[in-house]
Amino acid sequence: MKQFEAKSLEEVYELATKEFKCSITDLEIDIIQQPSNGFLGFGKKSAIIAASFKKRYRNNNRQPRNHKLRKSKIQIEDVSKKIEDSNRSEQRREPQKPRRQKEVKVPKIESKEPIFDKFYSESDNKAQHAKVVIKKDKQEIIDEVYEKVNDLFSQTCYELDTINVEYYNEETLYIEFNGEDSALLIGKEGYRYKALSYILFNWINEKYGLMVRLEVAEFLKNQEEAIHNYLGPVIETIKEKGSFKTKPLDGILVHIALKKLREEFPEKYVAVKTNVRGDKYVLVNEYRNKQQS
Repeated sequence: MKQFEAKSLEEVYELATKEFKCSITDLEIDIIQQPSNGFLGFGKKSAIIAASFKKRYRNNNRQPRNHKLRKSKIQIEDVSKKIEDSNRSEQRREPQKPRRQKEVKVPKIESKEPIFDKFYSESDNKAQHAKVVIKKDKQEIIDEVYEKVNDLFSQTCYELDTINVEYYNEETLYIEFNGEDSALLIGKEGYRYKALSYILFNWINEKYGLMVRLEVAEFLKNQEEAIHNYLGPVIETIKEKGSFKTKPLDGILVHIALKKLREEFPEKYVAVKTNVRGDKYVLVNEYRNKQQS
């Protein structure tokens, strides 16, 4: 068996099929290590498999063996008797009910940014499933989140100031990280920021029914300033022509742009779209009512 290693199982399967020049169904595969993204970039693991041809695929070029039939003495009377006995037993049996086949659920394939696909919705979130949220006093919620977040990060190796927790508005909690090592929580291209946002959102939204606005070493502030500068001329173009499609935007930028353009043009259709390469952009046009129906 040969070993193969890649970032994901899909990629490592592709390597194996290219190496053996066959379909994945013709290979016998042992998964040695499952891929893992780790936590905030730590403990990341790649996918490792061992693969070889299946026995039936290795032997498919061999000629079948010739089996010689042996003659035996068969009495016609004995055969007739066995057939009659078999028919009688079949008539006595009750017809069996057909078995129900179990339904196999096929897992839904996520897009390449599952964190922000769940953290932000591309629609108005009108079709969300109802969930039970226990309403608590505002100060009680702040105290609980403040205690648990600070307790969690006090166990890490990061040098951080006391994490600030307060209400941004009636539906959103504002959580701010500062300190000597706070910038390390952002990560390359903001991937740690995205992971941290997703973790905090899943916890706070599920328990308290609130949204989360996360600030880490002024990362969010700088991102908002950059996208607002880009959207200045875009807004003027939309006012003149009525529609516009932004350039591909990465990560949190696309969601900041979505929020800003919906505030500027509440009567227009404003939504996040994905091109053939998987890049996301914001589309604005005049046909909101038609496209939503």
